[in-house]
Amino acid sequence: MSYQPEPAFDHGTPARTGLLLCNLGTPEAPTPEATRRYLAQFLADPRVIEIPKLAWWPILHGIILRTRPSASAKKYASIWMKEGSPLMVWTQRQAKLLQGYLGERGHQVLVRHAMRYGQPSIASQLDALRAAGATRVLVLPAYPQYSGATTASVIDDVARWALAHRHVPELRIVNRYHDDAHYIAALAESVRTHWQREGRADMLVMSFHGMPARTLTLGDPYHCECLKTGRLLAEALGLSPAQYKVTFQSRFGKARWLEPYTEPTLRTLASNGLKSVDVICPGFSADCIETLEEIDMEVREAFLHSGGQRFSYIPCLNDSPAHIRALTAIAEQHLQGWPTRQAQDDAALARQRDTALMLGASR
Repeated sequence: MSYQPEPAFDHGTPARTGLLLCNLGTPEAPTPEATRRYLAQFLADPRVIEIPKLAWWPILHGIILRTRPSASAKKYASIWMKEGSPLMVWTQRQAKLLQGYLGERGHQVLVRHAMRYGQPSIASQLDALRAAGATRVLVLPAYPQYSGATTASVIDDVARWALAHRHVPELRIVNRYHDDAHYIAALAESVRTHWQREGRADMLVMSFHGMPARTLTLGDPYHCECLKTGRLLAEALGLSPAQYKVTFQSRFGKARWLEPYTEPTLRTLASNGLKSVDVICPGFSADCIETLEEIDMEVREAFLHSGGQRFSYIPCLNDSPAHIRALTAIAEQHLQGWPTRQAQDDAALARQRDTALMLGASR
């Protein structure tokens, strides 16, 4: 088996710790061509589409990738920011702030961001961390609730990268933080801040990304973790069961998905007389097409056209201080035992280099 070349190594270089913040991905531009490339990679992942390749490939390449990119590109264009894709912009900011917060707490950690689909890829950023001297890497998927289609897919990609390299760094992966106290507190703070600014609606709807219902019966804990997040957030806000509802959005295809579905639920609530609703998406760490377009545009319109009078979307945690504090606390928990706070001993490193050169090392 052949391996990728190792980065050049200078003896006496300190071993460093890296942190890779991963999110799902986004097209590089709101165009049909860029969206087609993104969807081709995303929908080819067997973690995302659990259909045999022989049956799925003709559907994907013969129908979906011929029809869906144009419509999806228009949706991306409707939410595109001046700096680029919202998901990319927020993830970049999160990584930069996380580097700063960890540094303020005395940790010497190199923080990079990556996308599971699209750029920058997980492989390219792991290469960059290795080239910068990282011998330990904490992978932090920005998915609070574990799912085989998201968290496990990140693990797959990290493993593929490791298989192609001879010298693999020590690796840790954060599987979930759906019930982390700092995360729940950040969500609760965002809701309270919204209520103070916009007023409080009759009901709070917590919309999570959907998954095929069969994944629950096959052992995926995602559904249970979403419900626990919802319950903990409601408790933090002092809500009774009648004052909030957990729903699931972004259904794809005709199969049964996790229920209740977000848009039909909002239509029914409005038809039954609910006048105002606040909607939050706790499973998304950064605003993206599923929150800004699907929820704040499509679901808003559905609720208002069904008789509702006020629809208020509560933004994702994005780069809020409470969110970055939560990510910092989660990272610190999983960095334990690694020497991220040890002072660099330049004299010892110099001695190591001198010894290596004396023994014949070239650099």
